[in-house]
Amino acid sequence: MYGVILAGGSGTRFWPLSREEYPKQLLNIFGDQTLIQATISRIADLIPSKHLYVVTNPKQAEQIQFQLPPSGGLGPHFIAEPFGRNTAAAIGLAAVTLRKQFKDGIMVVLSADHFIRNTAAFLDTLRLAEAVAGKDFLVTLGAKPTRPETAYGYIEQGSTLDRSSTASKVARFIEKPRREAAEEYYKKDAFFWNTGIFVWKVSTILSEIHRYMPELSKGLKTIEEKIGTEEESEGLQAFYGALPAISIDYGILEKSDRIAVIPSDMGWEDVGSWNALDEVIPKDADGNIVTGNVVNVGTRNSTIYADKRIIAVVGLNDIVVADTDDATLICSKSAAQDVKKVVEILKQQNEESHRVHRKIIRAWGSFTTLEEGQGYKIKRIVVNPHSRLSLQQHSQRSEHWVVVSGTARVTCGESVYTIQENQSTFVPMGVKHRLENPTDTPLQLIEVQSGSYLGEDDIVRFHDDYGRIENGKKKG
Repeated sequence: MYGVILAGGSGTRFWPLSREEYPKQLLNIFGDQTLIQATISRIADLIPSKHLYVVTNPKQAEQIQFQLPPSGGLGPHFIAEPFGRNTAAAIGLAAVTLRKQFKDGIMVVLSADHFIRNTAAFLDTLRLAEAVAGKDFLVTLGAKPTRPETAYGYIEQGSTLDRSSTASKVARFIEKPRREAAEEYYKKDAFFWNTGIFVWKVSTILSEIHRYMPELSKGLKTIEEKIGTEEESEGLQAFYGALPAISIDYGILEKSDRIAVIPSDMGWEDVGSWNALDEVIPKDADGNIVTGNVVNVGTRNSTIYADKRIIAVVGLNDIVVADTDDATLICSKSAAQDVKKVVEILKQQNEESHRVHRKIIRAWGSFTTLEEGQGYKIKRIVVNPHSRLSLQQHSQRSEHWVVVSGTARVTCGESVYTIQENQSTFVPMGVKHRLENPTDTPLQLIEVQSGSYLGEDDIVRFHDDYGRIENGKKKG
């Protein structure tokens, strides 16, 4: 089997923790792992990393790679979508990539942001699904509802495939229902939550795409011809954006006569919004989920997330408060699904807070924007032990570096020298430079930028340990 993990979402309903370039699958919401890390380790006993493919955009691929141990190129592998075109195109792209490499095989489609309590039951269900998919069925996993949930889609179970199997035909798919309908489905044995976890042969899903979405099939075939050639990147850019933007559910599953559902007692939840935390994180005696430096006086049934500042909540009920160093969300739980509207407004206003955090994680460490104004920007930079930034150049700004702790090796023009705590150096505009940490302890410094333009895209890389250059220019 081959695992395909869909990880291109922006997680807008989890703002301000999630951002466009640092979405919820990269967050450590519960436990010791981020959602993407948990997804990969959950499947590890069944599918080795060399058979895992992560479908995402180039910027998120870089962030995901930072969270995974070095593999020497053995996997997981990344399939980069140049544009978001919904799940039918993403799954189709993964399918033609697998067909190009392996001709055929069983394909397990997973989302990067699901929570599953019972990993053993989940893997057992996938093994059953593998056998059913081998008979040319498109298999979807169904989770027995634990409550009348209106934020999930439902599957109605039809007749069984055969007496020896727990798999059944699908009678119908139901989108997010009204409360009254959800309460009826909850009471009936034939209804399951649609988990969005799919198992099928590569050849079967591509055959059904050809049958029900010929325009998508034609575009994927053109892209497939470019995969593995020097024209692969240009081919994706040229043709992917023209593919139909539709979900696999609408495009294929609701039309195909090859759909089967296998129920599973795996304890599945879709971590789609702040309200979803109620089902996966333990609560205190007052029904609250509390993280960070929170002072609570008489607040009940609420979710309060504090980052660095003290958050005080007094006499509130059924609310969500989420505070980061550059944004704060306060909303009623009943309106948690509408947080994405805030992100839409921030986009319209060209606010950076919809796209990135102040603290940006990189392979070499991190940088945090402390303050910026007309002609200046102040950052805190942390460089991991024995790591270094790219050899680079800026055409519109100069930089002052002041070491707060640790030791920095600096390349500035033709000079290479070391500066220690309480020492500083100056990098003139237009001069090639590099910052390194040659020691076993983190390096922390303050950077003051001065210039007419201080955007992150004012950079040319000449040498980079992380593959972010192409002909001496920035890549990605």
